[in-house]
Amino acid sequence: MAAHQEPTGRDARPTGNDADPADRETKRTDHDARPTGRGAKRTDHDARPAERDALARALRSAVRGEADFTPTARALTTMDASNHRRVPLGVVTPRDADDVAAALAVCREHRVPVVPRGGGTSIAGQATGTGVVIDLTRHMRRITALDPGSRTAVVQPGVVLDELRAAAAPYGLTFGPDPSTHGRCTLGGMIGNNACGAHSVAWGTTADNVDTLTVARYGGGTLRAGRGRDAGLPDGLRAFIDTNLALLRTGFPELPRRISGYALDALLPERGTDLARAFCGSEGTLGVVTEATVRLVEAPAARALAVLGYADESAAAEAAPGLLPYGPLTVEGMAADLVRGAADLVRTSAGLPRGGAWLFVETGGAGPAEARAHAERILRSADPLDGTVVTDPAGQRALWRVREDAAGTATRMPDGTEAWPGWEDCAVPPARLGPYLRAFRALLAEHGLRGTPYGHFGEGCVHVRIDFDLLTPEGVARYRRFSTDLADLVVAHGGSLSGEHGDGMARAELLPRMYGDELVDLFARFKDIWDPDGGMNPGILARPARLDENLRFDVLPRRPVDVAFGYPHDGGDFTAAVRRCVGVAKCRTAVPAGTAVMCPSFRVTGEEAHSTRGRARLLHEMLAGEVITDGWRSTEVRDALDLCLACKGCRTDCPVGVDMATYKAEFLHHHYRGRPRPAAHYAMGRLPRWLRLAAPFAGTLNALARVRPPAALAKRLAGIAPERDIPVLARETFSRWLRRRLGKRTVILSDDRVALLWPDTFTEHFAPEVGRAAVRVLESAGRTALTPGRGLCCGLTYVSTGQLDRARTVMRRTLDRVAPVLGDPIVVLEPSCAATLRTDLPELLPGDPRAAELASSVRTLAQYLEECAPHWRPPRLDRPVVGQTHCHQHAVLGDEADRRLRERAGLSGELSGGCCGLAGNFGFERGHWEVSVACAEEQLLPSVREAGPGAVILADGFSCRTQLAQLGGGVRARHMAEVLAEGLRDGPRGERPEDLPEDPPDGLSESPPEG
Repeated sequence: MAAHQEPTGRDARPTGNDADPADRETKRTDHDARPTGRGAKRTDHDARPAERDALARALRSAVRGEADFTPTARALTTMDASNHRRVPLGVVTPRDADDVAAALAVCREHRVPVVPRGGGTSIAGQATGTGVVIDLTRHMRRITALDPGSRTAVVQPGVVLDELRAAAAPYGLTFGPDPSTHGRCTLGGMIGNNACGAHSVAWGTTADNVDTLTVARYGGGTLRAGRGRDAGLPDGLRAFIDTNLALLRTGFPELPRRISGYALDALLPERGTDLARAFCGSEGTLGVVTEATVRLVEAPAARALAVLGYADESAAAEAAPGLLPYGPLTVEGMAADLVRGAADLVRTSAGLPRGGAWLFVETGGAGPAEARAHAERILRSADPLDGTVVTDPAGQRALWRVREDAAGTATRMPDGTEAWPGWEDCAVPPARLGPYLRAFRALLAEHGLRGTPYGHFGEGCVHVRIDFDLLTPEGVARYRRFSTDLADLVVAHGGSLSGEHGDGMARAELLPRMYGDELVDLFARFKDIWDPDGGMNPGILARPARLDENLRFDVLPRRPVDVAFGYPHDGGDFTAAVRRCVGVAKCRTAVPAGTAVMCPSFRVTGEEAHSTRGRARLLHEMLAGEVITDGWRSTEVRDALDLCLACKGCRTDCPVGVDMATYKAEFLHHHYRGRPRPAAHYAMGRLPRWLRLAAPFAGTLNALARVRPPAALAKRLAGIAPERDIPVLARETFSRWLRRRLGKRTVILSDDRVALLWPDTFTEHFAPEVGRAAVRVLESAGRTALTPGRGLCCGLTYVSTGQLDRARTVMRRTLDRVAPVLGDPIVVLEPSCAATLRTDLPELLPGDPRAAELASSVRTLAQYLEECAPHWRPPRLDRPVVGQTHCHQHAVLGDEADRRLRERAGLSGELSGGCCGLAGNFGFERGHWEVSVACAEEQLLPSVREAGPGAVILADGFSCRTQLAQLGGGVRARHMAEVLAEGLRDGPRGERPEDLPEDPPDGLSESPPEG
């Protein structure tokens, strides 16, 4: 599904800027200002566009898949999850093994190197290249066979690990290695890096679980790599083995996590001349895997988790080896500084015991009792400072989520300082891990650095992100000095520079310190046997580049870019905000776990450009100015952001806290500054203004909206998708109804029995029944509902369309009008508006203290009732619920109070229905219909269709209710306030008579049109 390009010609207004001139805060004359990096450094191949074009034509003729040499495709693959960056010429997405062979032949003919790429989550830079990237994730992702009897599966390289595990699960089987990126890493990538994961204590590395490999070679031909001296070895390899037997037998340390270099000792006759095992961990330097036969293991029917607390990480590390004789599935370690951001979560949901560091020791069994008994036996034997056994699946998931997200959360120190990989996974003998960690901490202090170690303590493997300064020459020089010193420290403890992720560009230069020059020379000769033309991922493992070359930060601007938002968590620096994306790619998870929201557009298109990571990569390259050269005017970035729903899910679900909704608004603000916008920006971006003007004519407008010709014309002019129904305007706004209800009564705003109810645009003009229901609920709790002012608008629609100058004007006006009640809790019924007030308002007006005060006053209805009416009892409804937690509530406001309210009201079930796909203006805009529907069909609509009789369909967002009504066959979803109000048999007061006087009390007059 291609990204839609919103027309800017006939469907956009011919004139008009981001805001009216009087509202603009800054005067800019250079509308084409480009926030680019240092000098737009170019690659050698970029200097020969004719040769690149010839290569692209040849590849398009040779392969049935895609050969994409556009700036977008190149920009998306400049980086993996490492500190490094290399700009490719183009990207090939082969359909099958024949396509792979054809692509390799063309590249060999043109003398262009290639790099095979899976999920792009490598941490050492080996999934980047300056030639052609072969992306194996698009088409080559079939499980071609799965045999429960032999416990084997045959897979293509693009199969995502979780897809294989799901296919094996019905037979009680699984694939043993399980890196934390299991939801998006591919089997091909796992083979390339010899990935391990948390359960290698029980089931080993990828190499331990591979049977045979089919490999396409750069020089031509296909090789079947298996086990046995008579297997099809590359020419010259048998002589290579026989000549170097002594060195192969003595040169490799015995470690459970030795991933560095080539595993040449697997070729020894006494080890079965295992060519497949020797290929694992070769990091794309020998050939391209087109098919793999892998071994499966029996999955425990039940699991339990012993959580052991220790005084510090060294104490935990010293305890870990003593637990291995008990046969655990995993022994993971982490310290308090890793879980700082999630401590409350894990303590609440799973009971994190006392300590400064913890071991997570998982056990299995035929049933829950056996798994628990096994865990309790370990707990009794471990002698921790404190400990507990967690058997509840939800509690276990909460703890494992902290561990799995660590690759992202560890990228920020407690003070917000950036931390980076580079020394992500050294491994030492488990018995040496405690002393090693103490020495490692001392080395960090000696170099003035900080890091947060965690990892696979049962196998002596430590992950860490370190606060390297990779932006200045001095910082890079310190990075290099520390790297050499740390390599020596690891070797002194008998360890491996890499214990999981490979060497790549980060560590391969230092392999002589671990293996010596003679063995490293064998690595180069081994690569030459496989790849005599040197076309497979050059600069990796054999004859490596320097570890401080090709750093991803070299091309970024050194001075802050002029932006509208405050970016408080990034020091006001947009470049630092974009740097947040380190590439762990949780946004590429095909099926989100639990209630995760991000990234709905990627899940329905499968396009990297529609993932949070992909969009962040394009913004990075926009700032760099090398591949994407037109800065804020970039059509590549615009098109990728076009299908961003601005759901804000990444703000919470991304372990690094990337906030693509904000970045999108920022980009649109600059992209359209000083020139026409899409028609939808004028129609829906300024919706509050038009609705206030339209309110007196609601009946007439509703009638016209039901007549096809005028409705079709209106949608065309407004940039609305023709498939959409125009929402019905309320004949009476919520504010007018509330005034009638209050009548002539005098209410003192400072009275603690007053509840301030925000009159958001959607409740006011489209769904006043939600506001009326909220009033009844608040009155049953002993509160009188009032609006906190008149003419209020959060600015949501202006923000979502990037009209940020106008948004700030609206927000300032709102602050002026709400000033008398600042500091009091304010109930906001529409989650999008609440999220805008909570986050966008203070981030667009960082210098106005009133913005932060209003943001801190925002409450959902459930939060308000819990805080201000704790003794109120909701009606007991005792019904199941289905639906979704609004994406903005999930990302910004939290739903804990709502969960507790539902539980008290007897509403059972989880709101895990996924994204509605409408997302405010997004689903209404022309060109978004297909993606909008696909998002809804992914989870929400099926969950509603499968709901049993009597189930309550909950959706607090107006967009969500509208989508369900338009796509769900007239399904009526309701706001929580409506459900509660219907459950109240007799409220403290009934409906006011229709003949109440129209004149409002003082201070509650009809709001004038905003703006």
